[in-house]
Amino acid sequence: MGISVYVDGSGGSNSGYGYFVKESGESFYEKKPELTNNQAEYLAIISALKKFVDSDESIIIYSDSKNTVNQLNHEFAINNEQLRNLAREAWSIIAKFSNLSIQWVPRKENLAGKMLGS
Repeated sequence: MGISVYVDGSGGSNSGYGYFVKESGESFYEKKPELTNNQAEYLAIISALKKFVDSDESIIIYSDSKNTVNQLNHEFAINNEQLRNLAREAWSIIAKFSNLSIQWVPRKENLAGKMLGS
């Protein structure tokens, strides 16, 4: 039995990011002003990765950002230097997991999006 972690981030003047753990109901949210949507999505994933980096469970991270998911799965190029740095940080943590996948979900199925009110 694995752990399903739903992440979401939103940019702009009221930006922030967080995650929701389906199995435990645990959630995390941090406000951080002046992020772009993409930066917020990356930070949401990074915060979830840091939370579970020492877990032996299989982890699935669900995000409704196709861009971020495809970039982290090496399917899309990253043309923005700030995002590239965030991706490098994510990949350095991802390397420590033995059983991790990052998958896209439609926005309406993203449990974190509902929780974060976006």
